[in-house]
Amino acid sequence: MPLYPATDDDLESTATLVNLAYRGNEGWTHEGDFMAGLRTEAETLRRDLAANPDARLLTLRDSADGPLLGAVWLEPAEAGVWYLGMLTVRPDIQDRQLGRLILALAEARAAGQGAGRIRMTVLNVRESLIAWYQRRGYCKTTETQPFPYEDQRFGVPKRADLAFVVMEKSIAEGRS
Repeated sequence: MPLYPATDDDLESTATLVNLAYRGNEGWTHEGDFMAGLRTEAETLRRDLAANPDARLLTLRDSADGPLLGAVWLEPAEAGVWYLGMLTVRPDIQDRQLGRLILALAEARAAGQGAGRIRMTVLNVRESLIAWYQRRGYCKTTETQPFPYEDQRFGVPKRADLAFVVMEKSIAEGRS
């Protein structure tokens, strides 16, 4: 099952999927306990892709025209380092290990483009998600980033103690 580049026609369904997974009450990865509002919108994705021409929004489907099962954002951050974000799997099928598949495929794609490391940010309060990434070889760095409370494009925080933990994994072409 490959990752397909999202088209402009995919942005609405991708935003719906991301909001369902991040803000819904299904699945184990939702943020509803500490975030309200939408996680993203189609127009935000469109604007972000236009502003970052090397970025890729990738979708997981059984076939090129099949239903959307998951998505991930991938973009070069600096020489040899790629940023991975917004990894999403439809909540009703999170038990199919598709998150692992998307992560491995995204890592392989980045490695094939010359990445030696993948970097991501995870909300500090998402302990089970941080542990999931750690089991896949990601390590917390000593770096944290403040949560952008003034920018509600990521949603409306319900807590005052949010920050981003920066995690990284070394990768090499052909392995993930």
